[in-house]
Amino acid sequence: MAVGLGLGAIILVPLLTVRQTFVGVLAGATAVATWELRDALRRGAGIEVPLPVLLVGGQAMIWSSWPFGLRGLALSFVATALGCLVWRMRAGAAHYLRDVSAGMFTAVYVPLFCSFVVMLTVEPDGVGRALTFMLCVVASDVGGYAIGVLAGRHPMAPSISPKKSWEGFSGSLVAGMITGALTLTLMLGGQWWEGALTGALLVVSATLGDLVESLVKRDLGIKDMGRLLPGHGGLMDRLDSMLPTAVVSYFVLGLLVPMQ
Repeated sequence: MAVGLGLGAIILVPLLTVRQTFVGVLAGATAVATWELRDALRRGAGIEVPLPVLLVGGQAMIWSSWPFGLRGLALSFVATALGCLVWRMRAGAAHYLRDVSAGMFTAVYVPLFCSFVVMLTVEPDGVGRALTFMLCVVASDVGGYAIGVLAGRHPMAPSISPKKSWEGFSGSLVAGMITGALTLTLMLGGQWWEGALTGALLVVSATLGDLVESLVKRDLGIKDMGRLLPGHGGLMDRLDSMLPTAVVSYFVLGLLVPMQ
């Protein structure tokens, strides 16, 4: 609980004061999460990704997406991808394709996805957009956990995540739709049904994000991505549902709620 409250403060204080400083928080989180994923790949499967390229390229994606949007993000990502191809050449042909593919996956999964949170935040009504996105994901986690513990009977994906149940997913949907309806109407001036639709889509994305990271960890044979956060594992274990959902949030909110 203490770690969760601390993470909440790190997010909310810059977001509710000078929201642009939240970009710095995202840049730091990107670097830490990239390092954790690289360590997990090495620890679990002996995969060596080009860490220097990913760290520099990740920062380029985060900071270029602020003033230049999708164009800056695309150019930074392409440069990072080319850097991965060239940097890994030094180690020879053995496992070249494996390591480069893992490097590309890391570049997409962490800095590319995280850059969409930046683009949400720097909009004129970015505080409302960022909070809508994060609160819907938190509501999904809380609703799914509560109903799953109390009434979970039917596993959703037993071979991937045995604790996830369809009952828990229904709890996530209800909590996410209610949260979406409230945040969109109160913070972004949208309609309640737009908020409910947004909440439902973000719950689906967050659930799939959880399952994707569970698949990665099972493939690598590890329990947690890292050990940075006591009781939580690594930072990546907290970002698993957030990262892909940031992309969905950016496009869904952009379509449903005109920029103010």
